[in-house]
Amino acid sequence: VQVAESGGGLVQPGGSLRLSCTVSGLNFEQWAMRWYRQASGKERDFVAFISNTGGLKHYRDSGKGRFTISRDNAKNTAYLQMNNLKFEDSAVYYCKVNIGDGIWGQGTQVTVSS
Repeated sequence: VQVAESGGGLVQPGGSLRLSCTVSGLNFEQWAMRWYRQASGKERDFVAFISNTGGLKHYRDSGKGRFTISRDNAKNTAYLQMNNLKFEDSAVYYCKVNIGDGIWGQGTQVTVSS
């Protein structure tokens, strides 16, 4: 199983990014997906959850109204649309397949800076 995040980068405050998480080696549409983030020197924190069908979604409070999680099961890909980014959103963002203890990707760096 391979999990690969992409779409990170440098963005100014107030800007937007869309992260992608492409999964191979399993039946993607069977599994819920989660996004996490880890800022430098801090623990890895939950960001968003989406059920296998996309019908159920949850967000950390700081992301509500700014972040949108989605998925395209035909493309084996989950997304995290992030709008109105703030300095405190800077972190490495990881996705996780919600199977067993979880299968993680390598992460993608998001830096919010002016």
